[in-house]
Amino acid sequence: MLKLTASILDDRSGLVKKKLDSILKYIRESDMLLLSLCVSCTIYGIILIYSSTKNTAGSSSVFIQIVSLIIGIGLYILFSLLDVDTMADKSKVLYVLSILFISTLFIWGVGDAGNKAWLRFGSTGIQPAEVVKIPYIIIIAKMISDYKERRTLNTPISLLKIIIVFGILFIFILISSKDLGSALVYVFILIIMLFVGGVDLKWLLLGLGVVGALIPLAWGVFLSDNQRARILAPYDPTIDPKGLTFLWQPNQSKIAISGGGFLGQGLFHGIMTQAGSVPKQYTDFIFSVAGEELGFAGCFLIIVLLIAIITRCIYVGIKSNNTIGMLVCTGIAAMLIAQTFENIGMCLGLTPVIGLTLPFLSYGGSSLVTMFAAMGIVSGIKMRPKPMRARSYER
Repeated sequence: MLKLTASILDDRSGLVKKKLDSILKYIRESDMLLLSLCVSCTIYGIILIYSSTKNTAGSSSVFIQIVSLIIGIGLYILFSLLDVDTMADKSKVLYVLSILFISTLFIWGVGDAGNKAWLRFGSTGIQPAEVVKIPYIIIIAKMISDYKERRTLNTPISLLKIIIVFGILFIFILISSKDLGSALVYVFILIIMLFVGGVDLKWLLLGLGVVGALIPLAWGVFLSDNQRARILAPYDPTIDPKGLTFLWQPNQSKIAISGGGFLGQGLFHGIMTQAGSVPKQYTDFIFSVAGEELGFAGCFLIIVLLIAIITRCIYVGIKSNNTIGMLVCTGIAAMLIAQTFENIGMCLGLTPVIGLTLPFLSYGGSSLVTMFAAMGIVSGIKMRPKPMRARSYER
């Protein structure tokens, strides 16, 4: 009996040791620096969200953001355990599922300001265009990688296929949701991935020329008068001369940021933040909370954290020695750059208000979860470099 008990204990001890070794191995091989940066940025955002909602009925957003953070960390771990090459091999399936997911907005899409970008389940919302960014990046990376290996990337037929794959998804987003902000992020991601992937400059310039020629069509067909005015307002003073409609949010944001000085008015003590003077301050205009309450120092910390995350993504991509891994990291970095630039720009009144969140900081469960899943993919690329695929870099 004693021998049997000892044997069972030894088996359990061995199992515990094996699991512990697996956890320690994961910690060593995964990108814990990237995870730490993302969690730090999110916690910073939760503090700002709490400050901007503690005097309103929207304080439940803090709880939702914390839950999203926990789910996000879980997805970070899950996606880091998946091989991006295996996911890329299913790119056709991912593309079909992405189109179907976006198409649900035709039936169940809800929203405001002229778009229907959300699927609502009670108090919970999912933004398909946010979620689809991940498979979109993988799909484009797979196509570029395959064409590079075949040495056909710079042929018209290969580039046309890439543009068609992008264009269908882009049009579906615009028609179903009229979410111009998210759609433009897809454009920026594509341009950067093509450039880094090795597409000749002449093709990129030609593509930009074609896009420029199509802008009037998209402008007139896909956008409402309200959306067009919102886009032009920062650059045309005749659209909102008194700043009481389209420029109201950015003007209030600029006042809040300028009132913060270098060190701010104090956390939880910003006059405009606590009064709720900046509409949707805990979502699109979270940067203004940092500006008013924590000043230039608080805004600078946000920029440093986001630059660190972007830089880490680029670093992992360069070190991966894997064309798909490199391109996926590039696409994710481009996504972060586009959203960061646009969000901070609209908080400063420099870019149009088109509803893009500040990565990791703005309130938004689907955005936060998507970001952590994307970072998990980057971590997985760090864990599984494939030096033999380095030949794919050759043009």
